[in-house]
Amino acid sequence: MFNLVIFGPPGAGKGTQSAKIIEKYKLAHISTGDMFRMHISQDTALGKKVKEILAEGMLVPDSVTIDMLEEEVNNQKEVTGFIFDGFPRTIAQAEALDSFLEGKKEKINLVIQLMVTEEEIKARIAERKKTSGRADDDEIKLIKRIEEYFQKTVHVLPYYEKQGKLKQIQGIGEIEAIFEDIVRVMDEQLLP
Repeated sequence: MFNLVIFGPPGAGKGTQSAKIIEKYKLAHISTGDMFRMHISQDTALGKKVKEILAEGMLVPDSVTIDMLEEEVNNQKEVTGFIFDGFPRTIAQAEALDSFLEGKKEKINLVIQLMVTEEEIKARIAERKKTSGRADDDEIKLIKRIEEYFQKTVHVLPYYEKQGKLKQIQGIGEIEAIFEDIVRVMDEQLLP
């Protein structure tokens, strides 16, 4: 089983590149953002709680996120691996993910960080906002999400760098060129 974490700030292209990775490598996509949106759209108790937290531009607590993620992984039986998109966002989440995977005799094989400037992020999200209808693309909420990423989430990267799993990919440019760079680093890990 091959497990990949794709990392980057809001608007870095994680969703776009994840879709291409899934198509090529047949990995199951685990997106905490998608899980949150599903719970919100179904108006579950968890969805109401998540909606309130996200409305404030804050991150959902680790315990809630980890429980949802473990449930999602356990529900997918016949897969060749997972791509974790938007998770982990804290060192505690990274440690919990490692512990959970170790219990299944698995591990994170590779972490790809999409490198994108703050100016590019804002331009992309402004464009996405025109068609997405996503509440989290609101400008004030976006600023909070970007701050959360640069103040908290980036601190997870050294955790994976120490394990020799982190690869940085330039996330600005043509989608296909960025994907080719991702394929190159993934194939280095997959091929003996």
